[in-house]
Amino acid sequence: MTSLNALLVAGTDTEVGKTVVTSALLAYWQRYRSAQAPAVLKPFQAGVGDRELYQRLFFPQANLETITPQYFEAPLAPPLAAALEGRSVDLTVAWQALETSTRQHPWVLVEGLGGLGSPVTYELTVADLAAAWHLPVVLVVPVKLGAIAQTVANVALARQSGVELRGIVLNCPQPLTADDIERWAPASLIASLAQTPVLGTLPYLPNPESAEALAAAAAALEIDALTPALGRIPAKSR
Repeated sequence: MTSLNALLVAGTDTEVGKTVVTSALLAYWQRYRSAQAPAVLKPFQAGVGDRELYQRLFFPQANLETITPQYFEAPLAPPLAAALEGRSVDLTVAWQALETSTRQHPWVLVEGLGGLGSPVTYELTVADLAAAWHLPVVLVVPVKLGAIAQTVANVALARQSGVELRGIVLNCPQPLTADDIERWAPASLIASLAQTPVLGTLPYLPNPESAEALAAAAAALEIDALTPALGRIPAKSR
């Protein structure tokens, strides 16, 4: 398969903040670099949630099927949710949607599901798919007890699978002090163990649907490390 101009937002597990990080990046580019703003693709979704949020906040004219070409009703791993409907996960449909989106937009943010080890089919994980589709990855890590071990395990899987890791973003799922963050997810230790740069910490956002707050949070990250091909494009005045 041909490498496409896209970035996969993956996580160490489910409910770690992939959607809020993806939303923050979308808000940042739409607000500060609109000429190079990406599309979003959630290739597989099981249960209501992310695609509806992206449509409401960022792409009100888009069809839900454009954002998520493979949708299943039950909030389970895709192969299990598909089986309940007498269906199977169709990777070709998802790949074609990604190809189409990259032709129509400067680049594409792809939100993954679960962690890098989560199943996409009965044979492939998210990490396998990222490697096969040549998608570089930003890994979202929740700031909580156990974050360090989860990060090390997911990074090891990424390396074993041949995935390019652009960096790690720490996400605060609840209000936390600087001391909390340093105790549970110290950036220097995580970067050292993972041999992967930590690109910043997304703070807890009381209103995760505020485009202004999302964009401001993303602006504090090392954005250009995620998309080096776009790094030379000057941002609009903030």
